[in-house]
Amino acid sequence: MDVPPKLAEARVLIADGHPLVIRGIRHLLESEPDIELVGEFSSRTHVAQGILDLRPDIAILETGAPGLCGIDLIRQLAVQASTTFILALSAHEERVYAQQILVAGARGYVVKRSPSETLLQAVRAVRYGGLFLDPALAGQATEAGLLENAHPSEGGPSGLTSRERAVVKLVAQGFTNKEAALALGISMKSVETYRVRAGDKLHTRSRAKFMQYAVMQGWISVGVQ
Repeated sequence: MDVPPKLAEARVLIADGHPLVIRGIRHLLESEPDIELVGEFSSRTHVAQGILDLRPDIAILETGAPGLCGIDLIRQLAVQASTTFILALSAHEERVYAQQILVAGARGYVVKRSPSETLLQAVRAVRYGGLFLDPALAGQATEAGLLENAHPSEGGPSGLTSRERAVVKLVAQGFTNKEAALALGISMKSVETYRVRAGDKLHTRSRAKFMQYAVMQGWISVGVQ
């Protein structure tokens, strides 16, 4: 009987200005067999270089004033360390701030007061290419115009037709073009057309960006992807 290969451990780096927080996260992660802790930083001046040197799969970064890492650093890392997924950890519970962090390039946002299980869910969701928005903020993400106000160049909900919105929602949920066509009762060619049109309006062809957009519009549930 063939034994399936063991999945590689997710290599995780932590950056937080509070040593006690780092200690708590370390204790949490070290008990997980599929996670390897590869670095800890409490100084902003060392975070970026540490990520570039260690190339972790996931970097858990404290964000928000007087946080360790700001939006500018996340944008920088999204370009310079594109293979590392950023998971923001913040005391801020404002929906607009969380949205700005995600648009800047983070793949997840967790509120510090949330249970430890939420952070583990976020790590695993981000590890496998998903997006994660803390459930504490999920209900706030549906407010109209949230993404449009912070990133007008990508267009708001009114920029997409109802059919384009439906296609984007299905693509964000992982549907193939064929599956989306069956779900909507239209041809695959029509799905491809609507997908291209939506991509033109949102300035992206990336499924991850469609997913990000759908999450922030409240079209799909959030959590483990």
